[in-house]
Amino acid sequence: MSPIRPLLRRDQLAKALGRDLAGESLVDYSSGMFLAAPRRTGKSTFLNNDFIPECVQRGWLPVYVDLWSDRDAAPAELISGAIGAALGSFEGALAKAAKKAGIDKINLLRTLSWDFTRPQLPEGTTLAHALAVLHQVSGQMVVLIIDEAQHALNSEDGLNAMFALKAARDHLNRGDRPDGLRLVFTGSSRDKLANLVLKSKQPFFGASITPFPLLGREYVEFITDLWNRRLAASNQFKVEDLAYAFELVGRRPEMLNKLLAEVSVGLGEAGNLGELLRTGALNHQAGVWSDYESAWNDLSALQQAVLEVMAERTLGRQPFSPFTEQTLRDVNRKLEQARAEINASTTSVQKALDALRDKELVWKANRGEYALEDASMAEWLARDKAAGRS
Repeated sequence: MSPIRPLLRRDQLAKALGRDLAGESLVDYSSGMFLAAPRRTGKSTFLNNDFIPECVQRGWLPVYVDLWSDRDAAPAELISGAIGAALGSFEGALAKAAKKAGIDKINLLRTLSWDFTRPQLPEGTTLAHALAVLHQVSGQMVVLIIDEAQHALNSEDGLNAMFALKAARDHLNRGDRPDGLRLVFTGSSRDKLANLVLKSKQPFFGASITPFPLLGREYVEFITDLWNRRLAASNQFKVEDLAYAFELVGRRPEMLNKLLAEVSVGLGEAGNLGELLRTGALNHQAGVWSDYESAWNDLSALQQAVLEVMAERTLGRQPFSPFTEQTLRDVNRKLEQARAEINASTTSVQKALDALRDKELVWKANRGEYALEDASMAEWLARDKAAGRS
């Protein structure tokens, strides 16, 4: 039996965020809405299937771009491509007429020379200018949604794109006229997204990070019913067992479906799911935890100590400053607990961070801030430690 790919509509959440974005609630997102949740917990699904339709229903123009879709592409190119596609959609009829006449370029509101043979914005066009034109031609408030926005921090180009969006926001939302632009950013790491808002030199200084509400009991009940429809009446999953499994996999729908499929193809009857989970007969985390453990075992004692301190900072929602006296003391304490050589210094910690970056366990922003590449590893370390790892 192949995994079921359910789609639970989250209309109420979409409406609530829409009200927040519109300024109809006590929350002010005029400077930008920043939503953070671990990878594969349903952010992109929600944006495309619930939030974007809510924007359309409100008469707004949503423009969506996923910076994870092409990690080799410059963030500014991906963003300008999405804006360009939106602009092009308003010139469809005119473009057809122009092409029939053998004309590739037309003048858009006498501000942009638009080449319909190219997907990108005209060379030299700023993001602020393009968004202003899009707002003007559409007559709608533009909602620019940037998924996995933390990738913009990997380069100076990406950071400049964020400053350009800030300039566009300030330009389109000034004066007595109705606001022309709202910005929505999502990320799989709160720590990474924070590098856009926490310091005065960051583009959206002063904005807050909002935890994206993860799927919960409603989803568990939904998927239990969905699977049980395909099973015999005598072989049904129990809601409580699925709720337990869903927590084990970090509330990740795809991983839960893998677990359920694993049971369905022969490991046991649906009614035994809870027992199978609790006795360890199933791969609880669908391979993720074992991947973390394998990566951990390949690290030196110092690299493990640095990673542990980073994980504790992540879970405590504290910034990680690698070379402060407190951090070096904390790393040395971890080394002492592991009965390893106590050798943490600015130089050795820097080397450890470089090695962790090479192993793709640690991420570094263009301006030097560090964070875990996958914040879920902090959860694994905490669970593993609680389970008695020495």
